[in-house]
Amino acid sequence: MADHVRIGVLGAARIVPAALVEPGRSVAAVEVSAVAAREVGRAREFADRHGIAKVHTTYEELLADENLDAVYIPLPNGLHGRWTLAALAAGKHVLCEKPFAANADEAAAVAEAAKRSGLVVMEAFHYRYHPLAARLAEVVAELGTLRHVEARMCIPLPRSADIRYSWELAGGALMDVGSYAVNLVRLLGGEPEVKSARALLKRPDVDRAVRAELKFPGGHTGTVVASLWSRSLARLSARVLGDHGEVRVFNPFAPQYGHRLAVRLDGHRRVERFARRPTYEYQLEAFADAVVHGRPFPTTADDAVATLRVVDDIYRAAGLPVRRPT
Repeated sequence: MADHVRIGVLGAARIVPAALVEPGRSVAAVEVSAVAAREVGRAREFADRHGIAKVHTTYEELLADENLDAVYIPLPNGLHGRWTLAALAAGKHVLCEKPFAANADEAAAVAEAAKRSGLVVMEAFHYRYHPLAARLAEVVAELGTLRHVEARMCIPLPRSADIRYSWELAGGALMDVGSYAVNLVRLLGGEPEVKSARALLKRPDVDRAVRAELKFPGGHTGTVVASLWSRSLARLSARVLGDHGEVRVFNPFAPQYGHRLAVRLDGHRRVERFARRPTYEYQLEAFADAVVHGRPFPTTADDAVATLRVVDDIYRAAGLPVRRPT
């Protein structure tokens, strides 16, 4: 293995510049080398705009490129599992956007394939690689016996034609912003049981907002709130209450755009802040370290299965069907 990772991109999605191209310029161990899209003209335009050297006419052609070590998959949710499996079969490491698959069963199948392959498969929960996430977990450990854990991720997305509202592409608020909130409550509180959930629908079976109440084995409770059609401005927050105090964090998911970690512990209060370096740079460094040096990382395929199990259970509790692969 060389000392850098050559990455190809499946799809010219809007997230690619911020999540891969721009951080790739700052992470020396990464080279964004190729792109493919459903329309080759769009791929060529994207490559020209972002300085990507090679354009492939199909996804299959890109996966067959022996000069690539890995692929980044920013496709719609319902296609994540299919193309991760195809990438593994082609011998490529994978950085896949969240959610990892359409549901927990598909994620488990992908996780099993990842184990057999020996390749790196990372779910792109970029916030987990920022120092704020690590510090948040440390502070929670100081709170003593936990009482309540909650995470909220709500953004205004009124465009009805957005693919995140597509049943056929495994869309919905819970699958999109909600997967962040579920992942965070798992990080801070453990593996929960879903006690109840309710959803507001954008169209039949497609949620625009979800609220779920959780119970953890330790006895503490949890809440997840997610919305793509928030009546207020974006709400990005987490709160953990324990016997010794409380921690509140504003914007744990993209702290480079501003954040605040407020701690009340045994009657004392403090505020902590961290580097504004993009979460995506930290994530890309961790991906390269895993591929080149075999270093461990938190957002594994098994972790993705655990997140999607909770997502599936929330859908069931809300009376909605579990998402299906496209």
